[in-house]
Amino acid sequence: MQGKKCDRSHHLGLPDYSMMVLLVDDQAMVGEALRRALSEESDIDFHFCSDPQQALSVAQQIKPTVILQDLIMPGVDGLELLTRYREAPGTQDVPIIVLSTKEDPQVKSAAFAAGANDYLVKLPDNIELLARIRYHSRSYLTMLQRDEAFRALRESQQQLLDTNLVLQRLIKSDGLTGLANRRYFDEYLEIEWNRALRDQSELALLMIDVDYFKAYNDLYGHVAGDEVLRRVGEKLKTCNSRASDLTARYGGEEFAVIMPGTSAGGARLQAEKIRREVEAMGIPHDLPTQGSSVSVSIGVASLRPTPEGEPLSLVVKADEGLYLAKHGGRNQIAIAR
Repeated sequence: MQGKKCDRSHHLGLPDYSMMVLLVDDQAMVGEALRRALSEESDIDFHFCSDPQQALSVAQQIKPTVILQDLIMPGVDGLELLTRYREAPGTQDVPIIVLSTKEDPQVKSAAFAAGANDYLVKLPDNIELLARIRYHSRSYLTMLQRDEAFRALRESQQQLLDTNLVLQRLIKSDGLTGLANRRYFDEYLEIEWNRALRDQSELALLMIDVDYFKAYNDLYGHVAGDEVLRRVGEKLKTCNSRASDLTARYGGEEFAVIMPGTSAGGARLQAEKIRREVEAMGIPHDLPTQGSSVSVSIGVASLRPTPEGEPLSLVVKADEGLYLAKHGGRNQIAIAR
């Protein structure tokens, strides 16, 4: 998946220099997707490294103008690899764009602390990806010639970075609860489905519905209803603390939790924890009886993806479980048979 050979003479100051992108990611699917995204760009050369153990030596050999770095790879901690780049001759100043599977402030903070210059959720939009590659590459090449000019460009780079991080949050987040929105849920489910298919691991999904929510809105009003959704969303965020899990607002009063590498038994235990934690909040509700509290019903599904399957099948099974939980009396969990 290498691009054209990069002419290093361009790096010495000619204005029509090529940019060399090094992608470090263990997923061939991601490498092929980025290769295609950059294939029509005559000023950008591409090199793909699927072995994180070789990433540093490859970077020192090909001298990239920007590194696209996955954080989660087998055998190597992505954050540790960032530190190696920053300590090694020839890569200590190369811009690094971290590729992650989700928006996570703690992961971002750790990545920037380890030396990252930027952060993208993969797979990024082609237009945005090209813009960031060109911006960071040109900044780096300018630094090689003029240190003072480089410092000015870094200030501009940081402003662009902050702006784009805010945009990423707006694009991927639900405005009411701050959780992942439906669009991001669909993207993340497909990514984790493909990862589980490749690794032959299990993938679990929880579909969560606030019980008697329409009645709550009718009784207390939509403002109070929105506050219930915010509080339930916050509780779900607290309960699902694994970095690989994604908690999303699926729509209306429905929430969903994607749990990679989780069996049906493990997903059921997590669902029961969520059900109890929500009930323990003690938000007053007059249904099913006077003096009741807001509760949730949860459908649980877990499967090992197959080549002929599709991510939607997991949603269908979790929905079946949710249907059983709702019609079995609510405030309970159920697994579809």
